[in-house]
Amino acid sequence: MPADRNVYLKMKTLPEARQTIFTHFPGLDGVSSETVATPDAVGRVLSEPVFAIVCSPNFHSAAMDGIAVKAEKTFGAGETRPKTLEIGKDAFFLNTGNVLPETTDAVIMIEHVQILEGNRVKIEAPAFPWQYVRKMGEDIVATELLFPQNHVVTPYCVGALLSGGVFSLAVKQKPKVAIIPTGNELVDWQGMPPGALKPGRVLETNSFVLGGLVDAAGGSYARHGILPDDPEALTAALRQAAQGDAQIILTVGGSSAGAEDYTRAAIASLGEVLVHGVTMMPGKPVIVGKIGTKPIFGMPGYPVSTIVAFEQLVRPLLCRMLGKPDIERRTIPVEPTRKIPSKLGIEEFLRVKLGKVGDRIVATPLPRGAGTITSLTQADGIIRIPNHVEGLNEHEPVMAELLRPLSAIENNIVVVGSHDNTLDVLADMIRARHSHLTLSSSHVGSMGGLLAIRRGVCHMAGTHLLDTQDGTYNISYIKRYLPDTPVRLVHLVFRDQGLIVLPGNPKAIRGIQDLCRKDIRFINRQAGSGTRILLDYRLAQLDIDPSTISGYDTDEFTHMSVAAAVLSGAADVGLGIYAAARALNLDFIPVVTEQYDLIIAENYFESENIRVFLEIVRSRAFKERVQALGGYRTEKTGEIIQWA
Repeated sequence: MPADRNVYLKMKTLPEARQTIFTHFPGLDGVSSETVATPDAVGRVLSEPVFAIVCSPNFHSAAMDGIAVKAEKTFGAGETRPKTLEIGKDAFFLNTGNVLPETTDAVIMIEHVQILEGNRVKIEAPAFPWQYVRKMGEDIVATELLFPQNHVVTPYCVGALLSGGVFSLAVKQKPKVAIIPTGNELVDWQGMPPGALKPGRVLETNSFVLGGLVDAAGGSYARHGILPDDPEALTAALRQAAQGDAQIILTVGGSSAGAEDYTRAAIASLGEVLVHGVTMMPGKPVIVGKIGTKPIFGMPGYPVSTIVAFEQLVRPLLCRMLGKPDIERRTIPVEPTRKIPSKLGIEEFLRVKLGKVGDRIVATPLPRGAGTITSLTQADGIIRIPNHVEGLNEHEPVMAELLRPLSAIENNIVVVGSHDNTLDVLADMIRARHSHLTLSSSHVGSMGGLLAIRRGVCHMAGTHLLDTQDGTYNISYIKRYLPDTPVRLVHLVFRDQGLIVLPGNPKAIRGIQDLCRKDIRFINRQAGSGTRILLDYRLAQLDIDPSTISGYDTDEFTHMSVAAAVLSGAADVGLGIYAAARALNLDFIPVVTEQYDLIIAENYFESENIRVFLEIVRSRAFKERVQALGGYRTEKTGEIIQWA
């Protein structure tokens, strides 16, 4: 190993890392107090107890419309012995909320009062003392404790505080966090025209994500300008931050074990490295250090890693500084839809999509890469796989932390199978028209969708499986793989499938026969996908050995990923749909028009959610949006396909 490379000499488990942080930074003595107006205190933490200044209500008031009376003057009244009272002497008209006259102690509802001539009223039932009266101090009594110190103020609290005469509050100052992004490849997004990013450059987003997380945890942050991968510049910035008013310092990037990862050395030169590496995934490269009395965290450069590291290490410290409990997400039992391997010795935070299928919540894993921020934005929950477990078994219940309300998860329409851009259109239209519903799609290929239907872990599957014997789509596969599973087949779209190439087709690719050329790099779809089956069918027709195609064994899971690979230069050509090529302004060489259908499990077909889904599929608005994508035909969209 080169001498200038870092090694993880101080790696710890997650519990060990947290204990190290809490030992070195107790967190309860470094936050000052400030005074804010009560309505502005929502979300803030009280630095001292709050006592009521006045009673609420601060007078006896009527709780009903009616007459105020002295209760003892009504005793003995009944249907056979009614009592007559004189207004202004024995009784007083008043409305809800009015002050009770000093000589009275009860209210009789107006519905139980008969108004007579001569300024008199008649009652046929007695009142008891304090009947329908809100007594002074009924809600709040002056000097009583409203909220203890370290209480987090909510909107409900504001009403009680103002009612108790408390118009300003002493709250803990928000802990200040300095965030320092590093990396030669980083550029600021502010002022950059969309699409102007050059190859090899990366938009700096992590500091803004971390800033939002700091705000949500009750802190405030200041962002430093982007630093290059320069040890002297980083050391100078850390020294300045440590001398400033920030109570926590976060660097972003440069925390791993590479030759240009300088964070560990910079921290060591100014203070002490306490932790370098935590046995968790994502988030392993995180550093915990100390400069003087201040904690410094070297956050990983990958976005999911930096988020997990913040939530597991930084946020608990912020909460301790404020004297409030850390966030605890609700957990529920879920069943993985397939076996999920994991590394021994590493605690993994697996992002999953969740949905209620039948009487169980099923979990489908999302991409596990630490740089895949959409694996968090699309996730419904997180399954934590312990470091002593090699993975999860299919259908074996495990606990998942919820990232969304359970009600939203129970209203997920779970689609598994082949990818198509029209599913994104459906997801948007469903949410726009029925805000309680969501469409959750996982892209595992057409065969994966059929198997998911058979295992009962989804409501429907997207499929475009070509029968190479007779040229039909999907039906023969349903008969073969789902012989005992009642399903309905609903046609979604006809779509153009072909070769996606760079604008102008610089390699002069004419068709499938060119894929075996030595100067062509191909990007494939995963095994089991309808696109892969189509490709293999055409290769067999042309008598082309797949092993002669450079890139045949390199695959992606969606048409858009194939198009992105071509756009980036990672491949010269890929097989995909016209809509994906058009979306990225790429050229397209047609190969076939294919049929893309939805297999819907029979036991869910009559459900309300599927009824709503099919209404949108059959709507004119959906068909118009699909046709606008290009490369689609919708003349039979929404039709139920029958087969013998």
